[in-house]
Amino acid sequence: MTLTHTGRRGVAALTVSAMAVLGAVGSAGPSSEAAPVGSAGTDSPAPLVMPGNAVQESYTPPSKRPNILLITTDDMAPGDLAFMPHVRRLIGKAGTTFTNAVAPTPICVPARASLLTGQYAHNHGAVTIGGQGGGFDAFGDKATLPVWLKKAGYDTLFVGKYLNSYGQGRRSKTYVPPGWSDWRGSLDPTTYDFSHARLNINRHVRDIKTYNTTVFADQTAAMLNAPRRRQHPWYLWVNYVAPHFGGPREADDPLRTHPHYTPVVKTTSPAPKYRNAFAGTPLPNTPDMFESHTKDKAKGSPARNRWDKTGRLLLREAHQQRLEALQSVDDAVARHLRILRRTTMLENTIVAFGSDNGYAVGQHNVDGKLWHYGTIAHVPLVMRGPGIPRDARRNVLVGLPDLPVSFAAAARAKPMRRVDGINVLAHLGKNPGRRVLPVEAWPVEGHGHRLYRGVRVGPWSYARLRGGGEELYNLADDPFELSSRLGTRYEDQLTELRKLTRDLTDCAGSECLPQFYK
Repeated sequence: MTLTHTGRRGVAALTVSAMAVLGAVGSAGPSSEAAPVGSAGTDSPAPLVMPGNAVQESYTPPSKRPNILLITTDDMAPGDLAFMPHVRRLIGKAGTTFTNAVAPTPICVPARASLLTGQYAHNHGAVTIGGQGGGFDAFGDKATLPVWLKKAGYDTLFVGKYLNSYGQGRRSKTYVPPGWSDWRGSLDPTTYDFSHARLNINRHVRDIKTYNTTVFADQTAAMLNAPRRRQHPWYLWVNYVAPHFGGPREADDPLRTHPHYTPVVKTTSPAPKYRNAFAGTPLPNTPDMFESHTKDKAKGSPARNRWDKTGRLLLREAHQQRLEALQSVDDAVARHLRILRRTTMLENTIVAFGSDNGYAVGQHNVDGKLWHYGTIAHVPLVMRGPGIPRDARRNVLVGLPDLPVSFAAAARAKPMRRVDGINVLAHLGKNPGRRVLPVEAWPVEGHGHRLYRGVRVGPWSYARLRGGGEELYNLADDPFELSSRLGTRYEDQLTELRKLTRDLTDCAGSECLPQFYK
């Protein structure tokens, strides 16, 4: 297979050689029994882009402009969705589950800014959570999705966490970003205090000393129940903080039981009714958990770290509390859907549920996010609504910048900036293997040089770390990224992936190659 390019930002021409058809690779991958630790599966080279699959049911745009409800969590791993029965039944079963959804920059601010702009982090500029290029002050909010939708006649509503450091620094706690008709944003630093929510409710600061998931659910319910919701099309983004770490601390939290242990293992804070509901639940039984054979990992990769027995037990406690915190979100989703059904708005509402990034609790020896590995880069994503296939699974490669572009298309609104994402709904019945998605990340505190950059395309995942080291995975037979395929056998693929990475590093708009969808 060959890929040819015309210049750094030229249009790519795609030709696929006659090779065996590879099955689509979802974020979950095969079971641990099918891919034991250390196993790389078959060792035959795979094409960069997979041949087309059989035609699947596609998206049918509704004749009436839909309402749109986006529900997001904070730091939720794809596998956590298995513990949220309401989300899976009410949205996944009633709609489409996207098994290959990716956060191109998997950490809070850049991911959320992509959901507001339809752009990659290198274009919207809020590339990390603090310091230069990071946080709320780094984000230009003048031409975002709510502005596009409001101009198209939509009411635009927001509840919950916005961008890190919102409510602090040079801007007022009463600042409302452009485009929002009804704003109820959480103010830092109380965002991560689950027992106390401080909200900017349409320029009035209000303290509510109730579990914050409940507070956000109550505010969302009030918005959905307002008579105006049935009179005008609307877009509502409710942004829950769970299962992000936060307080108050419980007696069995690692910071209480092992205050001097390093690295620090932080925990979230479940609602009282769900505390210890998952006590005894083990860590995910996947081959990448506490990976021991890491000579193939690039210098600078956190996969080279090691966890002792104590650390593994602390991570298990953190994992259990994350699942417990998500139960309140699952309840809230059921509540939102009940209101939509009771008010007869459900059938004309697109409901999407996802996360800003994935998360690792020991996979590849990582506790956290930011890195390019699957459980971190992949995000849960389910969507239902008019025209969206029911009880369907799609392996089409979706990036977070695609969501605002898709919502704008459904609302017949025109983006007011140069977007990098595409209307993914229009491609639901098409070949899922022909998308090239750039991935990138920056240091947590401060801009500096990228920690890594790379691409995902077809069965391939490639990343080049800041120190020059590289990792290359064929996800078709190594879905848990256990064996980097650097070497002469894959030199052709590696050469092309390096070139794609260079070409997409600073891409913008059509330069980001959406024409790979065919």
